[in-house]
Amino acid sequence: MQNRSTDEALARLLGAGRARAEFVGPEQVALWDSLRSATEGGRRFRPYLLMSTHDALGGHQEAAAAEVGAALELLHTAFVIHDDLIDGDVMRRGRLNVNGTFAQTALSLHLNSEDADHYGRTAAILAGDLALATAIRAVAVCGAPAPVVRQLLDLFDVGLHTSAAGELADVRLSLHHARASLQESLAMEEQKTGAYSFSLPLQAGALLAGADEDTVERLGQAGRLVGIAFQLKDDLIGVFGDPEVSGKSATGDLRTNKQTPLIVHARSTPTWADLSRYVGRELDSDELQRARDLLIASGSRRFVEHLVGEYVQDARSLLDEVGLPTHMLVEALAQPDALTGGPGAAA
Repeated sequence: MQNRSTDEALARLLGAGRARAEFVGPEQVALWDSLRSATEGGRRFRPYLLMSTHDALGGHQEAAAAEVGAALELLHTAFVIHDDLIDGDVMRRGRLNVNGTFAQTALSLHLNSEDADHYGRTAAILAGDLALATAIRAVAVCGAPAPVVRQLLDLFDVGLHTSAAGELADVRLSLHHARASLQESLAMEEQKTGAYSFSLPLQAGALLAGADEDTVERLGQAGRLVGIAFQLKDDLIGVFGDPEVSGKSATGDLRTNKQTPLIVHARSTPTWADLSRYVGRELDSDELQRARDLLIASGSRRFVEHLVGEYVQDARSLLDEVGLPTHMLVEALAQPDALTGGPGAAA
């Protein structure tokens, strides 16, 4: 799903940042190297959605679209770095993330674990900030006409605000005294993922193609719907996934008491009395399997899979209305086949 022009633009942005870091010192260079590493290994579906929308709507701003696509990837990287920090994770895609890398460096210098962790967290905050700043600057100088650039910056601003609200809600709802409703949980999913991962690239591609306001608005709605579907599927991977394939922990969501629709639904079933014993703490492999079995027995896994199908179908209808190929959504939703089998397993 990678696009050469977007990858080249991303490499230029990261290279320029590293070149500036060389004038500061080796520690800053190491920070940029870690940021570059954090951009590697993803599927680049956000730039793909932007470029595909731009092309499908007859756009002629290929160079600007590539720059904005690279900005999207940096925005995503910033959110990933900060999200790992919030969740206390030191691994991403099967290797040390920014936090873990700098903490390990500190330990190799014989710092104690508390100081090493502090150093790692500091590096992660700063790397995420650098990625955000670089993303916004890339949009500002992307080369599109000034009115379009202003609209793009507005879109990025909305995406930032909405995603920040979703991340904060995610943490708030995970507090042990909070009991999220399904509506609250789905709203959090929409804010956290739908805004910047789907609505933003679809609408940015449309703006760069010169689409009318109604088309841009409909694509925003489609993005919100498919964003929820994507996050719901990611929630399933976060419990039923194979970490070797997904690069994501299969116990993290349960350990941190994430109030995903999967857990919110399970809480309303008779199995919760049993299942609750496996939420909010570390699990060994046998305990994880027991939790999975209970989530299947409760019907919660099948319930979430059904929701995914409904949201995708509604998003497809909106894409049909504006004349965009629906295969774009299928490819964007095609996360690694990381789900384990069993009754109610996703297709």
